Amino acid sequence: MSVATPASQSCQTLDDWLCYIEQSHPVHQIELGLERIQSVASRAGLQSLPGKSILIGGTNGKGTTARALEQLLLAQGYSVGVYSSPHLLHFNERLRVNNADLSDTDWVDAFAFVERLRGDIALTYFEFTTLVAFRILQIRQPDFCLIEVGLGGRLDATNIISPDISVITTVDLDHQDWLGNDRESIGFEKAGIFRHGQPVVIGDLSPPVSVLKHAALLACHVRQVKEHYHYSEAANSWHWYSDTASYRELPLPAMPVQNAACALAVLECLNLLPEPSDLSSALAGLTLPGRMQWLQQQPAIIVDVAHNPQSAGYLAEQLRKLKPQYRQIWALCGMLKDKDIQQTLLPLTSLFNQWHLVSLGGARGASAQQLADSLAGVPTDVQLYSDVQQAYRDIRANLQPDELLVVFGSFFTVSAVLADHLEAK
Repeated sequence: MSVATPASQSCQTLDDWLCYIEQSHPVHQIELGLERIQSVASRAGLQSLPGKSILIGGTNGKGTTARALEQLLLAQGYSVGVYSSPHLLHFNERLRVNNADLSDTDWVDAFAFVERLRGDIALTYFEFTTLVAFRILQIRQPDFCLIEVGLGGRLDATNIISPDISVITTVDLDHQDWLGNDRESIGFEKAGIFRHGQPVVIGDLSPPVSVLKHAALLACHVRQVKEHYHYSEAANSWHWYSDTASYRELPLPAMPVQNAACALAVLECLNLLPEPSDLSSALAGLTLPGRMQWLQQQPAIIVDVAHNPQSAGYLAEQLRKLKPQYRQIWALCGMLKDKDIQQTLLPLTSLFNQWHLVSLGGARGASAQQLADSLAGVPTDVQLYSDVQQAYRDIRANLQPDELLVVFGSFFTVSAVLADHLEAK
């Protein structure tokens, strides 16, 4: 094993390590494939996670499904580790154990371990951080490891593990440069997290044929929404049932019910469905930062990381319910140019009285003018900005008590607003 480079030897803090791996391989550069990460992981068995592992893939809903699972397992007394990406404010958010983000010290020690382990094998930013997270999980030994797929599934770095259960929440058009231009192609990539003879939970309401075919090819034990479990929504509650269990009059969570229902299907596979009172209590307090998150009430500000057509459709549904309460609804939107901008904005065009469009920096950032061009022909009030935080400050200064501001379009947009909002408090 080769000696660590002088640059890595000088890393003393978490920021040092993040700067080092960013310089070695910028975070926005994506290189799918498992050969590199498998080679390094096998040197210390990092692909073998403790307890039971659940690998969660999908276009939307991974984070909220993992959050629901986490809270429902914690409520039953189990220890739970959750690995997710990207983060909103702090890198430490990418791994939490028993509801707490890991400390800088945990990360620094694990970064040093993986740096020594990799030798001369170059790793991408996501591969490196995934191995570091797996190292921490091995040290902490939780009963359950909930692992969110980063991109796709088949060739994603997280797919080196052998999950006890694989989950696909939804399949929609996103990351088309890497995954394909239609749901069937994307579904095939996401189904790459399935394992022969193992349980699979499919939460997509209309899954691509490619997903179902791959599950059949591997003789997986499938639990599919509308086939093996069901849910229905009412005005103020929802109902979940399967052949073996039923819950009625559940409180509506601050997330898509579809994802909470998917989490219950996973628990059913584990024979760990909670008591009704525990379930109701957990659902009532279920939130996830950056997902329909209220920053304040008067004037009202919501942030949501909706960044593709499917997630924007859900955001539109929620805003239709809220619209009668406000005189005006304003949008602050910044997006990446590799997203389907026009189709993402389309379901929201009738809901906003004012559009405040902002340019995102970096190689992937779309300009405010590109967003405005996607709204061409829509009769609306549009203002353009070059900086997210400045745009947010200008809007807040003019927002009236009976108005609502909705910030969306990208994790980068929401992250910048959250940082500014916390700083201003």
